[in-house]
Amino acid sequence: MAPRLAIKVDVDTLEGFCKGVPALMEVLEAHAVKASFFLALGPDNSGRAIFRIFRQRGFLEKMWRTRGPALYGFKTMCYGTLLPGPKIGAAAPHLAPQLAAAGHEVGLHGYDHVRWHDHLCHLPWEKVAQEIDRAQETYTALMGKPAYSFAAPGWQCSWSSRTILAARNFLYASDTRGAAPYFPVFGDTVTKVLEIPTTLPTLDELLGFHSCRPQDFTSLVLSRLEGGLPQVLTIHAEMEGGPFLGEFARLLSCCRERRVEFFRLEDWARELLREPAGLPVAQVNLQRLPGRAGRVSCQGPQGARP
Repeated sequence: MAPRLAIKVDVDTLEGFCKGVPALMEVLEAHAVKASFFLALGPDNSGRAIFRIFRQRGFLEKMWRTRGPALYGFKTMCYGTLLPGPKIGAAAPHLAPQLAAAGHEVGLHGYDHVRWHDHLCHLPWEKVAQEIDRAQETYTALMGKPAYSFAAPGWQCSWSSRTILAARNFLYASDTRGAAPYFPVFGDTVTKVLEIPTTLPTLDELLGFHSCRPQDFTSLVLSRLEGGLPQVLTIHAEMEGGPFLGEFARLLSCCRERRVEFFRLEDWARELLREPAGLPVAQVNLQRLPGRAGRVSCQGPQGARP
């Protein structure tokens, strides 16, 4: 059986949307790959992430290791503090329809990326619903129809966010890190929206970690594809669509040489949901991952349905 890989593209910033997305579209087209793009559509408040220095162990080290200020640019680092946060979706309204027209999946990556990433666990139900609904309203205005897939900013999810996604009839989400698709459990409650987790580490986590170079990261991804299980790789429009575009293109070329089969998350979700009773359930736990600041939502051990 051929190795299978999904490319999940998180678009967090105005720069990533306006510059990274078009660059990635060209590379993906050159390699005949269809990807799943998830767009943050509200204000780019990236400058407020600086306060993670006081809240998240390892954030300052990660920014230094990945050369964050140079990577994201001065303006992006000031949005939401010294400069007002521009609305991402409104800045290039033609891009989301272009992605869909090219055969890529287009889903939601929240509204205010920084607010969700940093404060989800403290937001009341109505504020979480507001974040999802605002993103959906913007998406519908751009695309003429609502989104049915969601990827949580910073891999932060909760019982309230998953319950709201179910109430809004989302097909699936990709909110966590894990090994294989499952239905998330919070306490004794199985939530109803299928979860397809990111299974591979990300470049921004491992770059410079134990001297990891971009080409070392590519080798790691290729080695993980040899295990036979479908893999989900999350890339970022600001990184793989920016300074590391060439290395991303090399990864795709190497995958093509190995006859890797690429797939969109939407298509896999529809395939899996033909027999939902056969899918496992698992608790969602907050964990630290190598090279990543703070904790993220991760797939726990599988359990029996309550």
